[in-house]
Amino acid sequence: MLAAHFFRKSHQRYVTEAISASRRHVGTIYRRISVRHVVAAAVCGGLLAACNASKNAYVAPPPPNVAVSQPVQRPVTIYFELTGNTAPINSVDLEARVQGFLESIDYKDGAGVAKGTQLFGIERDIYQAQLDQANATLASNQASEAYNQAEYQRQLTLSKQDFASQATLQDAKAKNDQAAASVLSARASIEIAKINLGYTRVLAPFDGVVTNHLVDLGSLVGVSGPTKLATIMQIDPLYVYFNVSEPQVLMVRDSLAKQGRSLKESDLPNIPAEIGLQGEQGYPHKGHLDYVSPQVDSNTGTLSVRALFENRDHALLPGYFVRVRVPIARRDNALLISDSAVGTSQEGDYVLIIGKDNVVERKLIKTGERRGRLRIVESGLDPTDWVVTEGVQRAAPGVKVDPQKEATTGGLEDVESGNTSGATGK
Repeated sequence: MLAAHFFRKSHQRYVTEAISASRRHVGTIYRRISVRHVVAAAVCGGLLAACNASKNAYVAPPPPNVAVSQPVQRPVTIYFELTGNTAPINSVDLEARVQGFLESIDYKDGAGVAKGTQLFGIERDIYQAQLDQANATLASNQASEAYNQAEYQRQLTLSKQDFASQATLQDAKAKNDQAAASVLSARASIEIAKINLGYTRVLAPFDGVVTNHLVDLGSLVGVSGPTKLATIMQIDPLYVYFNVSEPQVLMVRDSLAKQGRSLKESDLPNIPAEIGLQGEQGYPHKGHLDYVSPQVDSNTGTLSVRALFENRDHALLPGYFVRVRVPIARRDNALLISDSAVGTSQEGDYVLIIGKDNVVERKLIKTGERRGRLRIVESGLDPTDWVVTEGVQRAAPGVKVDPQKEATTGGLEDVESGNTSGATGK
């Protein structure tokens, strides 16, 4: 038993020492591995730090891309763009000039009528009777005139034979003259009766359109004066009235003088005018000047001008508010650029151009009227300049850019046709 007990103790001691030795060996290995990992991590951290240092260095961005194009040269016509109003060439109030009851309305409200068409009828019995009475009076006076003429001739013959006194002859002559005057008075009464009878038929004074009637059938008209029955208007052709400022008048006169023309009445039909209604594109209606006032209104500083337009289809009505365009000059080689390229500052209009080494520069320009998507440049720009048309927000004076050169093509059709697409000049 003692031997077994000793054996167990020896075995336990051996196992305990073996486990302790194993633990010491594993700790040594772990410490060695940890040191290697720390060294490796330090090396990798150094390498990463070196890489990040090279990536954080500042690199300048590339120049921004902008689209540029040169101005185009085209022949263009310079216009004045104004506003005006349409008006009928003739407008007359139809009135009852004699007293009576309205017996007929012989047209349809708003219908077109021809000259001489009866529009209203007023009772005519009393005026026909007055005419008959005047004719009867004329017949009676003519008979009296014939008798007195014969009596005067008889007394004149007797006076030459000394069978009638001078007083008797003068009395016969007076009665003869009085009878002749009565005939003339009767004839005048007949004319007046005819006129009054004619006023019972209200006729169209010209071809035109009649408004709605203002008096109903059976109404008594012309009692205390003329009674308005309706209005007739002639709208083919049609007038357009507009005003031109004094500086514009002087400019037009100078331009016409260079062309050998003037604002005289004989030259007005040769000066074209165009109009467009609200909602219409451009100026589709063509006409010519018809009248220019002989003086400038001192209160407004404007000159009244009238143009004449054909209106066979009655597309234009009186009272319309219209856009008016009148040509004043012709330019053979006008410069045009994209309207979107034009900027505005306190100094005036300007454009951005590409200067030396692709550096943006600003040029002040004087602009003219707009033609579609293009704008006429009066001065300040050269035909060889490259103007920034797209990417203007990325370009600024002094900034270097990467210009992408393009040709100006959009909007040229409006230049050739003279269409401003409803735009007005600056």
